[in-house]
Amino acid sequence: MAPAWWMALLCALLARFALRGWLPASRWSVLKQTFWGGLMGTVTLLGGLWLWGADGKMATYGALVLVCATSQWLMSQGWRR
Repeated sequence: MAPAWWMALLCALLARFALRGWLPASRWSVLKQTFWGGLMGTVTLLGGLWLWGADGKMATYGALVLVCATSQWLMSQGWRR
């Protein structure tokens, strides 16, 4: 589950510090963003494990990136930009 949590932390930190001009500032703390992104990423990885029966498929990691990025966009209310 480490990839899900590292990806969630990376997305939260990038949205907070690097993408300030592109994403609106989120009212959520970095800890809350990391928690919800990591939780959704964990569910995604478990879904990939259940679907393919093997850990580490590239399709699962691709889905993980999409889920973490989408959840960060939603938490930052990116549609309001």
